[in-house]
Amino acid sequence: MINILFSGNEKVFDGVLTCMLSIFKRTQTKEPFCVYVMTMDVSHIKPEYTAMTDRQIAFLQQVAQTYHQENRVVKLDVSELYAQEFANCPNEQAYCSPYTLLRLFMDLIPEIPEKILYLDVDILFNRDIVLLYDTDVEGYEYAAARDHYGKYLLNPNYINAGVLLFNMKEAKSTGLFEKARNLIKTKKLLFADQSALYRSTTRKKMLPQKFNDQKFLHESTVVRHFSKRLFYLPYPHTANIKQWNVSQMYRAFGYTQFDDVIYEYLYLKGLYEHEEKIWTETAS
Repeated sequence: MINILFSGNEKVFDGVLTCMLSIFKRTQTKEPFCVYVMTMDVSHIKPEYTAMTDRQIAFLQQVAQTYHQENRVVKLDVSELYAQEFANCPNEQAYCSPYTLLRLFMDLIPEIPEKILYLDVDILFNRDIVLLYDTDVEGYEYAAARDHYGKYLLNPNYINAGVLLFNMKEAKSTGLFEKARNLIKTKKLLFADQSALYRSTTRKKMLPQKFNDQKFLHESTVVRHFSKRLFYLPYPHTANIKQWNVSQMYRAFGYTQFDDVIYEYLYLKGLYEHEEKIWTETAS
């Protein structure tokens, strides 16, 4: 079983769907996947901060099982856990949404297996996930690649937390998550959960940049991470273009490598929206 973890509200549906499709289409393994989605309702902070719905999870599982009958998509609602741990903490209004903090609960959730790959939703796989997942993390809390900008501005080994291959046994033994949660609750951090994980790490394995390319797409790239980046033309500016922003993505990058993923995503998104319309009309 290959175990994957995403987190977010109902708006990350497009990211989870596109990332899943890229994994299934690029992977040759016959092993099934278990995809966990951590979510919560904190709509008291912002109206759009609502949990991923059961219908979204069911649709994602339906898609996953077209590739392997044993594939599963599991919803993990951590609303109560968040309220207990992080409500009104200094990082609740961090640069990203509070959903980025959810991965710090991994040691508190019994369903989480010993080896699991955490992924941000703004990711597409360009090559087989096994190249990453089969990395030996024995003796390490996790494996991660350097942050494209942080390695220049902060520390040569500053990691990007968008792709984290966890050894949960080791991470629990060192108290990685507990230490990170304590930082989140007591200190305002520049990059919230990413900074908390980095500061709390005892032993990490550094991965080559091809496992989390945040700026370029090379032939060797395994993971293309569509994180916020700097563009120099037509003038220096930053842009946060995601793979589900299809027109923007094609205009900015001109990629053709993901055409099969994008075409299926657009078809499935249309199918899902049609089903939702019928469900809404029937319910009313």
